[in-house]
Parts: sequence; structure tokens; C-alpha cells
Amino acid sequence: MGTPEFAVPAIKKLHQDGHEIVLTVTQPDRPRGRGQQVSATPVKKAALELKLPVSQPESIRTFEFTRAIRALRPDVMVVVAFGQILPKSLLSVSPSGSINIHASLLPKYRGPAPIQWAIINEEKQTGVTTMFMDEGLDTGDILLSEKTDILSADTAASLHDRLAVLGAELLSETLRGLRTGIIQPVRQDHQQATYAPLLKKSDGQIDWTRPARSLDAFIRGMSPWPGAFTFHAAKRLKIFRAEPLRTDTREAPGTVIQGFPDELRVMTGDGALSILDIQGASGKRLPIRNFLQGNRIPSGTVLTS
Repeated sequence: MGTPEFAVPAIKKLHQDGHEIVLTVTQPDRPRGRGQQVSATPVKKAALELKLPVSQPESIRTFEFTRAIRALRPDVMVVVAFGQILPKSLLSVSPSGSINIHASLLPKYRGPAPIQWAIINEEKQTGVTTMFMDEGLDTGDILLSEKTDILSADTAASLHDRLAVLGAELLSETLRGLRTGIIQPVRQDHQQATYAPLLKKSDGQIDWTRPARSLDAFIRGMSPWPGAFTFHAAKRLKIFRAEPLRTDTREAPGTVIQGFPDELRVMTGDGALSILDIQGASGKRLPIRNFLQGNRIPSGTVLTS
């Protein structure tokens, strides 16, 4: 059971390992992208390529759906970023339980946006966890976990891709360990739990009073979605990449300060931020040098939150 790109390496790994996938459950086809054309989910596309059966229920919380799953007599259910909460009636179908891959080192960063918040909060490490699912939100017993460093250049996109592959490998190891009996589930320490809430478009607004290093992490964590942004002359500027700088300049946060002609340096609450990739209100993503050729932002300009 899975829907987005994050779940694709897992279904491919299950197939590669020789497991019999009796059914792939994913969200219904919906309008996606700028053109809002109806398209299949990434998991559906992968399942069809592998010639696997696919089901796309509007809701899994029906008697009919649960009965259909029971009729398949699955040994285990694997859930990866599916997008619907499984009811108790489904969680109890498989004799070996339901296994979930979560993109954090549980119990830290439970919830829907663990990858983004780990970067935003300047964590040095994150990882993936396999766990038995229960009725709570990412609260089940831990099976295995694997760490990875968060690199200084990591965005939510690059870390997402790395964790997706790491999660698929960990799932493979988990299923082998459960089959041989060498894995002992461990209860989570709920006192250590933190939550990673779903991000909204408005969450990307830059607060220039924060330190430059913190804003660098914020911008990377917000990339590619919802995107970090600020305003110049009431027009939105979307910032994709930046670099913290030390400076002796004393200006209010958000003020554009003196730099080379092809640079855009902005004062923060501590240090300055050199903007590297940017997108105007009606343009495309550009290196700052190209952007400034047609969009003059002189020193002294104040970018607003």
C-alpha cells in the first residue's frame, strides 16, 4: 500500500526479492501538476510496469474493501506513504502484521513531513525506521532503523530520494529478519517523541530576523515544496538556494547589502545570506546572476516577510 515516489523503491525491491505481491493498493487517479491532468500515482505506474494487480479505493474504511483483502490471505501488509489511515479491521488482517517505512529515526519526527523538518531544524542525522503499525500515528513498535547524515547541500528533494532507497533496503532486511526470527520489536519511548506537521504554502515565508545559517536550512528544507519566499515591492520572490556569509555590516534584517554586481546579499538576524537561485513572480528559476540582469534590486532595498 503506497502512493508517491517515496514508495516506488520499496515496491520494486519487494518484487526484486521475489515476494509474491498479491495486490498493490494506491490512491485513485487524480488531477496533478500545473495542467491538472488526471494521472496515475507513481506507485500505480510502477506496479503496472511490474505487471502487478492494482486497487484504487476511494476509501479503505469499508467492509467490502476489508473483506476483499481478507480473501487474499496476505502473510504481511507493507505500507509506505499510502495517504490513508488504516483502521483496526485492516491492521489485523495479516498474521505477520502490517509493516510501515517511516522517513525518520522514530520516535523523532512522527507525522507527514519528517524529511523537511529534520533539515529545517538543522539536524545532523536522520534516517528510516521500519515498524509494526498500530492505530496511532507512527507509534508502533520499532523493528529496524538506519541512519544517514544530512549533508550541508541537502534539500528535502535530495534527502527524500536517498531515504526512499534506504527505506527499501531496510524493508528487505526487515522481512528477512522477521522470517528468520532474529528481529525483536522494541516499544517506542513516547516521552522522546516529536511531531513533523504537514507543511502549507504559507509556511515557506522567510523570517529575516532568523540567523543566516538557520535560514539556509529553512530554504533547503522547503525545497522543492512549498518553497521559501519573500517579497520585493509586493511581488513574491521564491528562493531555492542560498549561502550564509559573515559580515560586519549593521543593517536591519531583510535589507539588501552591498556585494558584487552579480550578487544579492541580504542581512539576517545574524550574518548575511547570499541568494544563489531565485524565481520571480512570473518567471522561472534562475541563477542570481541571470535574474539580476533583468531585475535590479539595489542595496538598501528591504525584502519583507
